[in-house]
Parts: sequence; structure tokens; C-alpha cells
Amino acid sequence: MELLRKLKQREANHDPIRIGIVGCGQMGSGLAHTITNIRGMQVRAIADIDPQKAVHTFLEMKVDKKDIYITDHLNESHDLLKKGKFVITPDPSLLPRLESLEVNIEATGDPDTGASIAYESILLNKPVIMINVETDVTIGYYLNHLAREKGSLYTVASGDEPGVLKTMHEQAVLMGFEVVCLGKGKNNTIDLASTPEKYREEALSKGMNPRILSSFKDGTKTMVEMAAVANGTGLIPDVPGMHGPKAELEELVTTFIPQEDGGIFSGKGRVDYTTGDIAPGVFTIVYTGDPRMRKDMKFITHKDGPYYLLFRPYHLCDLETPQSIAEAVLLNEPTITAEYMKAEVVAVAKRDLKKGQKVKEIGYEDFYGKIFAYPEAKQLQAIPIGIAEDGIVLRDIPKGAPFTKTNFKPDTGTFVYKMRQEQEKLLNDE
Repeated sequence: MELLRKLKQREANHDPIRIGIVGCGQMGSGLAHTITNIRGMQVRAIADIDPQKAVHTFLEMKVDKKDIYITDHLNESHDLLKKGKFVITPDPSLLPRLESLEVNIEATGDPDTGASIAYESILLNKPVIMINVETDVTIGYYLNHLAREKGSLYTVASGDEPGVLKTMHEQAVLMGFEVVCLGKGKNNTIDLASTPEKYREEALSKGMNPRILSSFKDGTKTMVEMAAVANGTGLIPDVPGMHGPKAELEELVTTFIPQEDGGIFSGKGRVDYTTGDIAPGVFTIVYTGDPRMRKDMKFITHKDGPYYLLFRPYHLCDLETPQSIAEAVLLNEPTITAEYMKAEVVAVAKRDLKKGQKVKEIGYEDFYGKIFAYPEAKQLQAIPIGIAEDGIVLRDIPKGAPFTKTNFKPDTGTFVYKMRQEQEKLLNDE
């Protein structure tokens, strides 16, 4: 791909890739720092509801304070960027409209903000890279379709499990293997009673938002990540919520295979996770019945097969996202997009909910996300997690029950809800 050569040329031409970041939390600010260390790229604008977060980030990146400007005016922002200044805005909708920026990264984790930024970027033919996977599993199929229709580019970022596992999937297929499972290691067992308050101390010690950490603890983040993997590769969850057994490295190849061969799956082509000690690793279980391939694998790996483990002991989150930026801008190539609608992350009651109650955001005490195969979620008339926030309970929902169209009404005024309706029309027409 020669990405480094192309970036070196951009640097030599004094024309680095000009990047905007929406959301300056842990992931957004971390990405900004990473980009500072890469020749041929430069973060020029950051949008955040708390502009001082972005100011602090730019100052940490050794940007001169006199070159940092806070504004929510489009024309002023254009002029500042042309003069080589750095723009901060509390208005995320500004970034897609800034012609000087070549690409935007959406890192808020908020489904509605992510939907708006992605949609506007696509219409303006500006590449958009989503660290915000919550948006992708809700309306990514529609956004990918729209981007291809408009000749634009929409992608989920590398570094998180979806992008890394998509690369591993393609590598396996290009080696002639059948992919049996794509999986990840989860570094804690799921706590369905998690709340931001319960994990506040741990979150603050890690520099995290307690709500975000709670969404990791209750399993929502894992469900979201693996749904994006499913929709990007065509694989499916074997059961609602996936199996999630505890398995150590040497047990993966005997666990994540079909039941007929001693494993846990009803068939091949599945997504799942383990709570063993392999985190932050990701893995692929592959199969071949070809005698020559098995002979070669025996010589190379000393394993008999026919199932083999391909293991990557890490995924490095925002540290790997610059590769997606380079591929998008320099090659017009996405990392992973929702080519299929194979999985849905459904909102499930975290506690007993009463009629008339308004639920809070992902990570709070009201609901968590659970992955389902898409046909099953559709049959249930289940509510996708990305449109659950601020919705109203229509009838009592017991703890552990999914939100459905009969017991729950989403907030129909949000942009992500409107985009979800467009996606459902698209799926119904196909």
C-alpha cells in the first residue's frame, strides 16, 4: 500500500492530511496525541461540548496557545484554518462543513451525534471514520449504502475489535481457509447490574467517563463490537448474547468450533468472546479439509487441524486509527463497513421498569445491550440500543426482557431514529 511513502510525500509538500475530531474524551484526545507523532498528518479542528477539553489537548500537543481559537462560526473557522490556526468548536455540525478538513473522526460514542456527523460528511463527500461503533450497529448498513451511492466513504476505524477482526477475516479467506469464528478476549465477566456510580472510582482512576466504563462492565460494548464484526463480515452470533465461555489461549481452538467436533457452536461462521486471560487479544478460528493445506500447516505450526487458531495478542484502539485515516484519504479504502445486516444489538431491561418511565443513556441503570441475530431481533420487533435513550416505557418491562415496539416507544425526534427508519425501508425493499 505504501502508506508511509505517500504520507512522507504529503509532509515534504507541506500538505499534511488535515483532520477533524468530534469528541475529545479518552479516545478522541488519545487519537489526537497519536496523530501528533505521525509525519504527514495533522489534527486541525476538534469539536466538543466542553471546549476546554480540546484546548487542554492542543496545549499538551505543544500547539502555541495564540494559534488556538474557539468559535462556532463557519466563515471564521474557514479563515482561521487557511491561516494555519487550530479550531475548537462546541458545535460538532461545523466540522463536516469545513472545506479545509479532509477527513473527520467521530469519537463521541453518542448514537445521535454520530448519525448526524456521518450523514452530513457523506453528503458533502468527506470521508468519515467512526470510533463511535454504537452509531454503526444502529444505522451503519444505511450509512454504508448511502456512502457508496454518493461516491463517498464511510468506515469504522481500525484499532477497535471490528476493524482488527475484519483484517484478520480477509487474511484468513485469502489464505484459503473457512472462517469458523471471529472472537475477542474480554478482561472481565459481565456485570448486568453495573452503573456509573458503582464503577465511578475505578473509572476516574483510569481517566474514563464512569458511564462509558459501566457500558464495558455490563457487556454492552462487547455486544456492539461483535455486532459490527458480524455486519462487516457476514458471520452471526450463535445464540442471543453469544456464549462468552472462559477459555485460555490453548483452549480456543477446541472451544469455538461446532458441537459435532466438541465445541460450543451449532455451525460455522460465528462471532463470540471469551473471558479468559487473552484480553486484549483477538482471534480467528479457521478450518480446512484440504490435505495439502493441512500438511503445510502441520509443517509450519506443528498442529494437526483441521481447525487452527490465528491469534493477535492485542488491539490498540485509537493508536491504530491513523491507519484507517491514511487508507481512507490516500487510497479511498474503508476498514470495515456494514455490508450485511446479520446482527442487532437490542436494548434489554437492566432492572424492572414501570410504565411511563423515561430511560437514560447507554451505561446507566435502565438497560444494557444484547446481541441477537438480525432475523430474530426483527421477529421480536426489538428496539435497537442506539435509539433507546430518552424513550418511554409503554408497559411494565421486567428485568431481563428486551425492549420491543409493544412495550417501549423511542424518542422519535432524534436524527438517529429518522435514519433508522430509512434503514428499515432500505432493508424492506431488498
